[in-house]
Formats: sequence, structure tokens, C-alpha cells
Amino acid sequence: MAHPTLPPAIDGERKTTLRRAGPLSYYVRGEGEPILLIHSINAAASAYEMRPMAHAFQGRKVYVPDLPGFGFSDRSDRAYSIRLYTDAILDMLDVIAHEDGAGPIDAVALSLSSEFLARAAVERPGGFRTLAMITPTGFERGSSKRRGEAGSSREVPGLYKALTGPPWSRGLFNLLVSRRSIAFFLKKTFGTPDFDRDLLDYDYITAHQPGAEHAPYAFVSGKLFAADIRNVYEALTLPVCVLRATRGDFKDFRESAWAEARPNWEFQPFDAGAMVHFERLGPMMQAYERFLVRSQDGARKTAVEVSIGGPDIRAAGS
Repeated sequence: MAHPTLPPAIDGERKTTLRRAGPLSYYVRGEGEPILLIHSINAAASAYEMRPMAHAFQGRKVYVPDLPGFGFSDRSDRAYSIRLYTDAILDMLDVIAHEDGAGPIDAVALSLSSEFLARAAVERPGGFRTLAMITPTGFERGSSKRRGEAGSSREVPGLYKALTGPPWSRGLFNLLVSRRSIAFFLKKTFGTPDFDRDLLDYDYITAHQPGAEHAPYAFVSGKLFAADIRNVYEALTLPVCVLRATRGDFKDFRESAWAEARPNWEFQPFDAGAMVHFERLGPMMQAYERFLVRSQDGARKTAVEVSIGGPDIRAAGS
């Protein structure tokens, strides 16, 4: 069976690294302070999902990987897990340190990948300066109960085997990623039939590459959803900005009050579907830039207090 040729998702140089997560493809665009952008996980995911934001930055060096199982990265039949995707983000942290020097970076993740980014930040606390999450999972109804064993998933027993075992596994996946099916899911994601048609076209092509079914089947079976995400999110102490949807199928943030009450978290809703940056790029980028400025101002204030032995230091020593 012939497969359509996959074009680059981002205007920039495409490179490959081989580390914990196996062969990982990533794009580099621009010059300046590095920032990492991470696409979501779904049946037709790729770095293209971060294209509007990647192209919007001025004076920043933007890194955008294709996560394992997607885009130009390794799509082999292997174990796709929470650990693998967390390792892929840590791999990118190492790549950026090698190319631009060590030091904490800003990072942005979309949807489920926000969970992997948060876990990577907990495991490598000095690696990130700020986190931003675009319509993240982990705040919907029932999320407050997700305090399972560290690294555990919400896998549905037997579902992955049922999806991957039969000889018609690839045929079933082809139905899932038909143009009509992708359009159906994009309509639900955006909360409107007026979604980006170029995104639809790229989704179709990337979902029809060899091995494209492996990672999505892990996603559908629940292997990639964390059973301990509430613990992970609560462990974050660095500044976190949530840029979220108010329409579409992913607007449920009814259990976010605990995070909104914390000084290091801030939430910004937009009249948009889950991919806010495709619909409200300008306002979203402005909100994100304001968040970065506030975070830097807060860091400078803390540094001054430490240097002069301010109230925080006295309280810690009392």
C-alpha cells in the first residue's frame, strides 16, 4: 500500500536525536532564548498542532518535537507509555541544553501532553522556568480522585490487546482516521464546524504513515492517561499558566479550583475550542507573554529578597 508523502509540519530545520525515547524528530526555528512546544496525543497528532504558535514567536529559538509514534519520529511497534512520553520531553531538555547551554527553559504543552510535561518538571525541577498548558487534561470531573501509584495509568484492561490483536487492526485504524472521521473529531475539539482545513489535511497525511496506529491504540486504551495526575500537578512549584477552552468537548475544568487558589497557577479562559492557538492566537500569545513577564518579575523580586535576607529568609530560619 502506498503512503502519502509527509511534508514538514513546521517551517524550520528538522533534526533527529537518539536518547531515552528512541529516534526523536524535532524542528528548530528562529534565534534567541529557547522555548519548547509539545503537541497533544490523539489518533492524528504531530508537531503541526503547534505550528501557529511556533511561527508566532519573535526573538525566541523554538523547539517542536514530533512525539514518539507521531510525525517523523519512530513509529515502531513498541511500548507506548507515560514513561516514554515523559522521557521524550526530558530528551528535548537535554537537546536544548546541548545546543543552547544548560539552564531552565519555558515550555508549552497541548492537552494530554501537559501531563507528561508536568511529570518531567517534577522529575527535573531545575530544568524548567515556567510551564504553560493549553487546555490540559487532569482538571475534569473525577480528576481529584486521581492519586494512584506513581506513574500508573488509567488503562482499560484488555482493550489494547483487543484493538491490536486481530488481523484487521490496521483496517480498524484506517476507519478511525478517515478524512470524515478526523473532521468529526476536529469539529468536537473546536466546538464548531469552522475548524482549520490545513490541519485536517495534515492530520490525514500523518495518520496514514507506516506504523501510525501503534501510539494511538495506546492512547485509546487509556495507557497514556495518568492515574496519579492530581499528585503530579500538586507537586509543581514553578509558575504554571493554563490557557483553556470554553467550548467544544474539552472545556470541563470543574475541578480546577484547588490550582486556581495557588499563587503559582493562573488560568485564562478563551472563547475557543481546545486548540486555542488556532482560533485566538493573538490574544493567547499576549496572555502568555504577560504571564512570562510576571513570572520573571516574581523571580527577580525573590532574588532581591534572598540577597538582602528578606522576610522569606527570616521566616525560614525562625
